[in-house]
Amino acid sequence: MNNDTTTSGLTFDIQLSDRRKTPQEREALLESPGFGKVFTDHMVSIHYTEGKGWHDAKLEPYGPLSLDPATAALHYAQEIFEGLKAYRHPDGSLASFRPESNAARFNRSAARMAMPELPEELFLKSIELLLEHDGDWVPTKEDFSLYLRPFMVATDVGLGVNHPSRSYVYLLIASPVGSYFSGGVQPVTVWLSRDYTRAAPGGTGAAKFAGNYAASFLAQAQAVEQGCDQVVWLDAREHRWVEEMGGMNLWFVFGSGENARLRTPPLTGTLLPGITRESLLTLAPDLGIPAEEAPISTDEWREAAESGELTEVFACGTAAVITPVGRVKGDDGEFTVGDGTPGPVTMRLREELVGIQTGLRADKHDWITRF
Repeated sequence: MNNDTTTSGLTFDIQLSDRRKTPQEREALLESPGFGKVFTDHMVSIHYTEGKGWHDAKLEPYGPLSLDPATAALHYAQEIFEGLKAYRHPDGSLASFRPESNAARFNRSAARMAMPELPEELFLKSIELLLEHDGDWVPTKEDFSLYLRPFMVATDVGLGVNHPSRSYVYLLIASPVGSYFSGGVQPVTVWLSRDYTRAAPGGTGAAKFAGNYAASFLAQAQAVEQGCDQVVWLDAREHRWVEEMGGMNLWFVFGSGENARLRTPPLTGTLLPGITRESLLTLAPDLGIPAEEAPISTDEWREAAESGELTEVFACGTAAVITPVGRVKGDDGEFTVGDGTPGPVTMRLREELVGIQTGLRADKHDWITRF
């Protein structure tokens, strides 16, 4: 079955899969999908060619890509991506949290990697089309959602490295997911990495660029070897200023009760500007919790935790939302944050944020887009 839909002067060709899962097959997969292991029936693709612009937009059956062995992305890593979620609200409607911010960050990443920007209208239309045809894949279970992965890869064929690719393909795929961490909302133990660096000034740290994640695997493996769940990245110059946890932004809670206040490392060009992070800078003051962007060193982290001034630490990101940090390890020993359990500020922020995303709390800042 083929039909068309048009946006921004570009017509989407709708090619529906003849191998769609039956309702029974889909429900069985939705029962326990894990994270990023099960995919919906369709995907969206849009091609770009220098001098022609964006073209050949379609919704098509999910399936393998055909790439020449000399495709540029396979050799020179010109690849960016985003991550956001679709939720089923209590009234049955489908919604996403701040997709316009993902569209804007996608284009900032594209600019940094010398790739073409995708008009925001096309980014949002791709989500709308996929949800229109694969909306039944959005789970209804608590803490489940449909994870959306928009990405773009360079498709020039050839091994020359003197210029960026002149052709690209944008793709959108979707995966029903449960909790990012298998244990649910449990405190993680982190390893302070002084052997490896995620990003340096002038580098690609602020872009959601595939190479940043490939470069993190060895440090993550080291963290696991040390009995930790995640790696914490430090600055490239001194290896003492805290930047991120794995692929998530970090937050520090000082004080407790009415005196609780929040701090997160500032954006220096080496950190990813997380959309959840940005949201918490607004949401925390709404709840009466002051929030600031200011540096924190590993020494201050340890000393404030040991004195009791620092009461909670958590990481935030689209995939896991908010994850408490209970214990910290490094070359110079280890220490516990608070009593090692999820703190009240962490859980209050998580409950409020998830409530907005899932339609259970008021959306005072117009962050929700319905599809």
